[in-house]
Amino acid sequence: MRQPGHRKPLYSPEERRRRDASPWTIVQGVLAPLQFLVFLVSLWLVVSYLLTGEGFFAATVSVVIKTVVLYTIMITGSIWERDVYGKYLFVEAFFWEDVFSMLVLALHTAYLVALYVDADPRHQMFIALAAYATYVINATQFLLKLRAARLDGAHSGAAVAQDPAIEGVAIEGAAIDPGVARLTK
Repeated sequence: MRQPGHRKPLYSPEERRRRDASPWTIVQGVLAPLQFLVFLVSLWLVVSYLLTGEGFFAATVSVVIKTVVLYTIMITGSIWERDVYGKYLFVEAFFWEDVFSMLVLALHTAYLVALYVDADPRHQMFIALAAYATYVINATQFLLKLRAARLDGAHSGAAVAQDPAIEGVAIEGAAIDPGVARLTK
């Protein structure tokens, strides 16, 4: 039984093994910073358009690209969850992140609908900003979760390193998730 104030680790040993073996872990590791870069450029273009009235086409293209990258990371992320946890979405470990991701997707999709129906350009950009605000919250959720996973890995690595039954074992950080300990002889 867990002590009060202690949370369940993000990964069981088997889930950690599946995570490390999944090619989708690397895909997520590449797409997440790419999406953030696209977001920053697009945010600048959207705000610039709203302040100056210039650059609507560039802002529009950037929001569409951001939305395509978002859909891509959501699809590959759900495949990753399936590889690691056995379910495509709403696994216990990422339940609230996935729930909030649905709002992020809904707002990005609302932007595409507004674009398709040729809504007022400023309204389109305000929808994009709302979508971006939810994206920032959701990205923060995932970053906090990854930090927790690193801490879990560091704690489990420290526990293994202190086990006198294990001799000649060194702990080294994994490339994708530096806080995750990997045993090597």
